[in-house]
Amino acid sequence: MNVRPISGASVGARVRGRKRAGALMTGVLLLAVTACGGGGGSDSGSGDGKGKDHPTQQGKQSEAVVTIAPKDGAKSVDTSGALKVGAAKGKLTEVEVRDAKGAKVEGAITGGGATWTPSTHLAASTKYTVHAVAKDSAGRAAAEDSSFTTLTPQNTFVGYFTPEDGSTVGVGMPFSVHFTRGITNPEGVEKAIKIKTEPAVDVEGHWFGNDRLDFRPEQYWKAGTKVTVELNLDGVKGRSGVYGKQTKTVKFTIGRNQVSVVDAKKHTMKVTQDGKVIKTLPVTTGKPGYDTWNGQMVMSEKLTVTRMNGETVGYGGEYDIKDVPHAIRLTNSGTFIHGNYWGGGAFGNYNASHGCVGLRDVRGGYSKSVPAAWFFNHSMIGDVVVVKHSNDRTVDPDNGLNGWNMSWEKWKS
Repeated sequence: MNVRPISGASVGARVRGRKRAGALMTGVLLLAVTACGGGGGSDSGSGDGKGKDHPTQQGKQSEAVVTIAPKDGAKSVDTSGALKVGAAKGKLTEVEVRDAKGAKVEGAITGGGATWTPSTHLAASTKYTVHAVAKDSAGRAAAEDSSFTTLTPQNTFVGYFTPEDGSTVGVGMPFSVHFTRGITNPEGVEKAIKIKTEPAVDVEGHWFGNDRLDFRPEQYWKAGTKVTVELNLDGVKGRSGVYGKQTKTVKFTIGRNQVSVVDAKKHTMKVTQDGKVIKTLPVTTGKPGYDTWNGQMVMSEKLTVTRMNGETVGYGGEYDIKDVPHAIRLTNSGTFIHGNYWGGGAFGNYNASHGCVGLRDVRGGYSKSVPAAWFFNHSMIGDVVVVKHSNDRTVDPDNGLNGWNMSWEKWKS
């Protein structure tokens, strides 16, 4: 049998083939190792294995520190002065405070971003949430969230007010509030009452004692003015341990401009509308020793018929008339402009009353043609009656709704 020897060349080729296969396998293994490593190659820019997504390259934590008082979860928090938000090593950029219904509490960032305080008091028995954000000098943000619940007061007060919601009143009508408790925090209570008008006019408040607060403009209201009053007394501290419990919106409209001028010496009253005299009526005012107040007096009550007893105003048993017709109150002390069926020839001639302004009337007030009936039917709460040339002094501003007898400067002070 003839056997052919294998040539040297053939053997070398097989050896080189095996080497190439081995080298190829080694390359695949190296590639696999590199791919699993994930930190090398051109993406890293270095051989330390730290790429652009490494935690040390994402930015440091903000240095700003947000503080919220009261502490999270606090109960029975006071409605005034307790809520404060601050920032250290940074500036506040956002503060949002809301109650459980989502209503926002207004406030302001002050001190160049160092603090935030609410613009008004908080409501009582209410849960609030606080979200605050501050940024450090590098613009990195830090945030804090908190919640707390305000106190439930044991002692409360409300305000009884005039005029009524939805009413139309005369140009002299102030907005007057009588509080059920004496107020020792007048600034806080007055701040809780906001008045808006259309057209806009400056309206200022004035305190009479510690339980009455009246609001008015410098001059009589402009006819047609729409007034909106927001009584946000819920939670306001009126005095130590006593808080308001009233939230109400009151709207009223100013009617036509009617001002009536009584001349006690001439025994006449000129009724004006928009500055023009529409009627001149004969009157009788207070007789000597019982003179009628001078000054501007606002109608606060209209009574078709009422009883007038001298004992109620310090005149003993001098009179007791059970059916005085067409009576309109001008002061708390008992001054009225009213119908008078017993005055005889006094009207237009001499003064015969105990301080009231009398207009001729009939007993029972049934006639619409007499002066008292005409005036009663052409008047509304808030109209002004000005008395001049009487021998008495000017009526006190707090005797009725008569703050117009005080200068604007003194009113604001």
